[in-house]
Amino acid sequence: MRLPYILVVSLIFLVSAMVSLLAASYAVTKIEETSEFAVRRALDLKGHDWAEVESDGLRVVLTGLAPDEATRFNALTSAGTEVDTSRVIDEMEVTATSALAPPRFSAEILRNDSGISIIGLIPASEDREALIDRLRNLDRSVPVSDLMETADYPKPEGWDDAVSYAIDALSRLPRAKISASSGLVKITAISDSQQEKEQLEQDLTRAAPPSLRIGLSISAPRPVITPFTLRYLIGEAGGQFDACSAQDEKARDRIVAAAQDSGLSGPYSCTIGLGVPSPRWSEAAELGIRALAEIGQGSITISDADISLIAAQGTPSALFDRVVGELETALPEVFALHAVLPEPETEEQTGPIEFSATRSPEGLVQLRGRLGDETLRDMVDSYARAAFGSEQVYTATRIVPDLPADWAVRVLAGLEALNQLNNGALTVTPDSVELIGLSHDEGAKARIAGQLSDKLGEAQDFTLSITYQPPPAPADALPDPELCETQIADIQAVSKIAFEPGSATIAADSRNTVNQIADILRECGPIRMEIQGHTDSQGREEMNQQLSQSRAQSILNELRGRRIPTASYTAVGYGETQPIGDNDSEEGREENRRIEFRLIRPEPVANEETGLEALEADVTGTEQTENDASESGAEDQ
Repeated sequence: MRLPYILVVSLIFLVSAMVSLLAASYAVTKIEETSEFAVRRALDLKGHDWAEVESDGLRVVLTGLAPDEATRFNALTSAGTEVDTSRVIDEMEVTATSALAPPRFSAEILRNDSGISIIGLIPASEDREALIDRLRNLDRSVPVSDLMETADYPKPEGWDDAVSYAIDALSRLPRAKISASSGLVKITAISDSQQEKEQLEQDLTRAAPPSLRIGLSISAPRPVITPFTLRYLIGEAGGQFDACSAQDEKARDRIVAAAQDSGLSGPYSCTIGLGVPSPRWSEAAELGIRALAEIGQGSITISDADISLIAAQGTPSALFDRVVGELETALPEVFALHAVLPEPETEEQTGPIEFSATRSPEGLVQLRGRLGDETLRDMVDSYARAAFGSEQVYTATRIVPDLPADWAVRVLAGLEALNQLNNGALTVTPDSVELIGLSHDEGAKARIAGQLSDKLGEAQDFTLSITYQPPPAPADALPDPELCETQIADIQAVSKIAFEPGSATIAADSRNTVNQIADILRECGPIRMEIQGHTDSQGREEMNQQLSQSRAQSILNELRGRRIPTASYTAVGYGETQPIGDNDSEEGREENRRIEFRLIRPEPVANEETGLEALEADVTGTEQTENDASESGAEDQ
């Protein structure tokens, strides 16, 4: 039977369609496999093993988590090298970047005689104009240079306190560099004296907020000594310095060693400063002191390059001539020696030729004795009234002719020296000037010795018996913070602060201890104090820390309740982290459960190359010039 034509055609068409479909399916599958393999290999070669490849017909879909946008783009480019980019479907994701950390805000303020400059990075919310105005108010006569940059980030905690304290500190320091950052202020400055340095350190420490860390580096430059003076005396009781100056520690040690070998007795001080007339100063001083010791008794005074050696009355002339001759030969060339051997006393006496002045502790001054003429008497009276006060001077001098030619110079120089004592007595004779008294200035004796040796000249003998007495503390002076800390520790050594078990409530029998501590803190004024809470190791560490914090805060609240100014105090709980006893014994655990009062002390500031050299130019430049001159002189010798 023959099939109809239409049916045959239909069967042929159906078979052909099925074959074509199978062929197309095979071709697509082959293309998908080939594309996926090629793209995967390209990604692996580029190190993108994090990417996944999936073929969907002619499309190549890329998925996965790229570490950053640049890596994602590189993976997409690598896939485009193997297949047409239009076939690549990007479904990759990028790891979310963490929020950018805010920059470190800091400001560095430099102040010297030329002006004030501030440089650094500050928050954009900072009132820049107000900050510059505060700096201008420190000194309206100098310019303020604004070199700051800003960043639009919130102010960090403690920033305002640091900036305010930095400006307040700068108001006390005409030459300083201050670096302020969040919670930390570092101060580097120059003071005029050691006493001013110590006072500044105490004032700046008291003024800092308790939450602010501070670092202090305040230096006191060497003083300029003029005239550069040394005076050494040997008497029956041994040797002593009236004045001692040296250019450095090595020179000082050499001078003191010579004096100790020559019978130095009692305490001494030797000032290190600038102004030495010769790098061989210590050599000349050593030779002079040893020569005086060989003579026996007397005095040697060195004022710059002039040396006066005065032997004691009765010194054998042969010994005196030999020692003086050897000393003249040994001295460095720049030094000039004038030696005096006093004449023996004679029995001829015409009454004492002397002028005397006394100054009482109340400031009353009496002038008595001999003056050469009316003009000198008026001059002495006018000078005394100008120096001591017009209402404080009583003059009872008389005019006697034929006094020594330098009598006026000796009297006026002695009165100038007496004016530097709190009380004392001056006696001027043809042979010497004697000054006895008391001073509250530790350097008064050395300064007076230098002035007298400069004004009286060579061969003039003078005697100084000046006692140093520390000045009485002002009635309203605050105690030293270190003393306050010690007194509180002494109270707690007798009766510690105890609490109810497991709570921050102060035990009833410890309230008297808190009262005693409050009395001390009331007298101490605004000191930076940290009230520390400590526990033993029993219980969980977190609970111990919280308990110690609560107990420290409880003490702070008790002090506030007793009207103690606590703005400069802070309460900190340390939990069990700082034991002082053995936690394995009951006695040790009892020691660890405690409250401590600790001063918040400044942190040391390391020397850094930060521009302070501009401040120290006037000091270091002078010192460098002096050193260069010393080296040059040493080479010439």
